[in-house]
Amino acid sequence: MKLNAKQLRVSEPKPSELKKVKRRPIYIVCDNVLDTYNIGSIFRLAEAVAASEVYLCGASETPPNSRIAKAAVGTEKWVKWKHFGSAKAAISKLKSQNSKIKVIAIEQGNGSIDFRKADYSLPVAFVVGHETDGVSKEALALCDEIVEIPMFGVNISLNVMVSLAIVLFRAI
Repeated sequence: MKLNAKQLRVSEPKPSELKKVKRRPIYIVCDNVLDTYNIGSIFRLAEAVAASEVYLCGASETPPNSRIAKAAVGTEKWVKWKHFGSAKAAISKLKSQNSKIKVIAIEQGNGSIDFRKADYSLPVAFVVGHETDGVSKEALALCDEIVEIPMFGVNISLNVMVSLAIVLFRAI
C-alpha cells in the first residue's frame, strides 16, 4: 500500500493495516525537540524509512496536535510512538528491552565521529535533541556513539530533522 499526502491526511489506519507494514528495528528518540513542525516531519521521516517507533521525550509535544499533523501529513497515525519524561528514560527502556541495540546520538561535540564512518547495524536507535541545546548530557551518557555531519560553510549546524534524515538514509 502506498498513499500520497492527500490520502495520508485523511487516513485512519486499521490495526490490520498497521500490522501489514514491515517495520525495521530503528527507533527515534526526540530529546526535548520543541518545534512541532520538526516533530511532524520526524514522523514523516520515520514512516518513510519504516522505523519501528518514535519516542517523544521531555517537553516534546505529542499528537494529537494540529501543527504536528500538518507537517506529518497523517503519518503520525501510522508510526507507533510513546512519550517519556526524559530521553534518559526512553534510552534506558530501549536498552533493557534489547541488549543488542546500538544507541547513536546525532550531535556535535567531544567524541563525535563523522556520520559516514559509523556502523549502523540493526537494531539501532537515533537520538536527536533540542533545537538550540542539543541532546541532553544525561542522554549522551547512555549513547554508544555520537555522530556528526561535517559543515563546510559558515553555518555550524543543520535543522534537527534534516540531520536525522541524512543519517537515517545513510543507515539504511
